[in-house]
Amino acid sequence: MSEETKQELAERQSGTKKLNFSMLGKLLVIAVVMFGFGYALVPIYKQICELTGVNILTPKDISIKEITNSQIDRTREVIVEFDANTQGPWRFRPTVSSLKVHPGEMTQIVYEVVNKQSYKMEAQAIPSYAPQQAAAYFKKMECFCFKQQTLEANEARQMPVVFYIDPSLPKEVKTITLSYTFFEVGMKPKTTADGV
Repeated sequence: MSEETKQELAERQSGTKKLNFSMLGKLLVIAVVMFGFGYALVPIYKQICELTGVNILTPKDISIKEITNSQIDRTREVIVEFDANTQGPWRFRPTVSSLKVHPGEMTQIVYEVVNKQSYKMEAQAIPSYAPQQAAAYFKKMECFCFKQQTLEANEARQMPVVFYIDPSLPKEVKTITLSYTFFEVGMKPKTTADGV
């Protein structure tokens, strides 16, 4: 092989290495951007849900001052219906199907959940309201939906929801439905062919 051919081959290899490093750099930038976008999706999703009023997770920023200043409107009653939907291997239900409450009156309801599996699970409840406009007037002070729940194998638990209806709820709204969808977060444990 002549000296010129060796030099041309070395130049081509050097050019190929530069192109490979350039491509590697671009791929790394794309991977970092995709990873960052994945993390940004959660707050973006929450903002979109807040703006559109879909699947609003009730904020926990209600102060005690707000509670003590709220007046109970004893001139009217609102029927609050409770509903439970599950997406997973458990039993989930409210202890009562409905209550009559006065706007401004502090009320507690309990939901029961039973993990029917032989392993620990993480679960989350997402509330929704009907009519949709009622979400702005349904104030939760304590709720199992504020954080993920860890349920041990075959565990049964009672979970309270403490709430009041804002007295400024429009007079035409006479019934509010509070519905929770309870679903598993994460993956189930893997089993082998022996079931171990």
